[in-house]
Amino acid sequence: MFIAQQKRKDNIAEYILYLWQLEDLLRALEFSPDKIYATLVASQTSLSVEQREVAFAWYMDIVQLLASEGKRDKGHLEHTEHLMGALNDLHEHLLQAPIGKRYRQTFSRLAPELRNLGEGSDIELCFRALYSVVLCRLKGVQNKKHVEDVLELISPVVALLADYYHKIERGEIDPYQEEIP
Repeated sequence: MFIAQQKRKDNIAEYILYLWQLEDLLRALEFSPDKIYATLVASQTSLSVEQREVAFAWYMDIVQLLASEGKRDKGHLEHTEHLMGALNDLHEHLLQAPIGKRYRQTFSRLAPELRNLGEGSDIELCFRALYSVVLCRLKGVQNKKHVEDVLELISPVVALLADYYHKIERGEIDPYQEEIP
């Protein structure tokens, strides 16, 4: 929970990937409160008793959300789907608006390769590719070419998009201005 809060504040892309990973982890733990507590909470020895209780309640809230949204077996929380939609909307805006010149240049390297990743919006495809790298690393799978391709082509685009997102969210830039100062 505390990691998620920090990621949400600092980097929207990492936050989304973290939540995707958490969804999969909760599924792997079979949504068992005992397993969730033992795996995700008890090991957090730096947390106070109260913080552990808050963290456990947060994990169980996510379990409840997955169940209520019909996503116990697969799929992502509506919350992350909305964030993905907002990022894709920003992506589309930056592809057209004067403020997006740097973004368009960065995205132009990825654009020809994007359709090779499957069906979905540009940003959904990017996140699915990034998440595949996360999974490869977690499983110890060393598909070096895949990882290098994703990191070289997709990471710069998503990093820049996340940077724009947070700057707009904090009011540091106006998405309708002509250029980034």
